[in-house]
Amino acid sequence: MEIVILRDDKDAGELVGGAIARLVERDSSAVLGLATGSSPLPIYDNLIARVEAGGLDLSHVTAFTLDEYVGLPVDHPEAYRSFIRRVFTIPAGISDDRLHTPKSNGAAIDEACADYELAIRSAGGIALQLLGIGSDGHIGFNEPTSSLGSRTRMKTLIEQTRVDNARFFDDDIDQVPMHVVTQGIGTILEARHVVLIAAGESKAEAVAAAVEGPLTAMVPASALQLHPHATIVLDDAAASSLALAEYYRTTFDRKPDWQSI
Repeated sequence: MEIVILRDDKDAGELVGGAIARLVERDSSAVLGLATGSSPLPIYDNLIARVEAGGLDLSHVTAFTLDEYVGLPVDHPEAYRSFIRRVFTIPAGISDDRLHTPKSNGAAIDEACADYELAIRSAGGIALQLLGIGSDGHIGFNEPTSSLGSRTRMKTLIEQTRVDNARFFDDDIDQVPMHVVTQGIGTILEARHVVLIAAGESKAEAVAAAVEGPLTAMVPASALQLHPHATIVLDDAAASSLALAEYYRTTFDRKPDWQSI
């Protein structure tokens, strides 16, 4: 696990955007795993800027999102398919037929979850998966006590997650769905490179528990300690509870120029 502490989210967007650009330069049809929420927005903005400048073509990549609310119409502005199309895939030139999101409406959700797992495998697996982290340490919507070997499935959100997400629903928690479909922790761990982004003091405690605490289902993000290529990108505030923050800064500053994240 590599811990990278940067000044702000703009620097994070540049670092991770550059890593994705190099991946796509090596493999124009790379499979990306996309996260929603506010954490990855600087990365998406950086990639869109690269596309608009003519230095990057994302039109051949395939993308899979982490999760989707249950019960929201697919065209609802806060449905994650709508969100990711609006903030990233449309301006980045990724067509809808290359964007995959979990089906979360209808009676056959279990079957749809199995189909989503199959679609990821059929695409060759996810080359780089972006993640955020919840204030309770969740990744995707794998809430505390989620199985570390879990697969794509429906989950019930805890109240804190609904409170945290109410800002996207006019600060009205009653509008926040209670259920979601999410990739499982086991699914996420199969990505070849996992990049978790966190910014702000509100994420500091969860980050410290995930990075420096024990491996435990109570902190789902701690499962990334098992991953052979996990990169945790933080701003100073999100890193403020890390016991070894200065060590992580020194290690990153001394990386060879040829070694990327």
